[in-house]
Amino acid sequence: MTASALGLDDILDLRAYERVRDDYRRRVIELKRSRRLALGPHLSAVFECADTVRFQIQEMARAERIVTDEGLQHELDVYNRLLPAEGELSATLFVELTSEEDLRHWLPRLVGIERALAFEIGDPEARPDVVASIPEQSHADALTRESVTAAVHYVRFAFSTGAVRRFAAGEPVALAVHHPAYEARTVLEPEVRAALLQDLEGRTARLQLG
Repeated sequence: MTASALGLDDILDLRAYERVRDDYRRRVIELKRSRRLALGPHLSAVFECADTVRFQIQEMARAERIVTDEGLQHELDVYNRLLPAEGELSATLFVELTSEEDLRHWLPRLVGIERALAFEIGDPEARPDVVASIPEQSHADALTRESVTAAVHYVRFAFSTGAVRRFAAGEPVALAVHHPAYEARTVLEPEVRAALLQDLEGRTARLQLG
């Protein structure tokens, strides 16, 4: 469990959450704007923090009418695995396909995509630090079809101290995908970079809830 793991005291009961839901949902959507990276036409990554994870737990509890401590603890145990530790980034990777034809075309071709991401820190023509994606193990173990990828993956990136230092120093940073069927590279905008640096340094603040 990460140092920033959520507990039962962080989750509002259903009635209390309903009173603040519209405002909290609006603020989380705004927060995600600085945590989302598009990677070409069919992939995007949303970098998780305490509030994005707490929002998912609150919404799951609302949808499933989960009211017991035992039920909420189960959701906490599942979703806390998405939180990054200091020196890490954690992301939900989405394969964004809208038609049946695209699903049939792309999902078999993108097998292994969750292992094909990497942060590249520094001048790409020189010697950038490369921080490769690591699939979240329990999710990976649950995938039963080897010939077709899932539309959602959970990955993390474990940065060395030197890579964090270069990230913080303002060197160029990009998130790249190098896969036989898919290539993309996105340079981090300042707002995204600032949000992710807070995660790496373990200083991401939580939104007030309630």
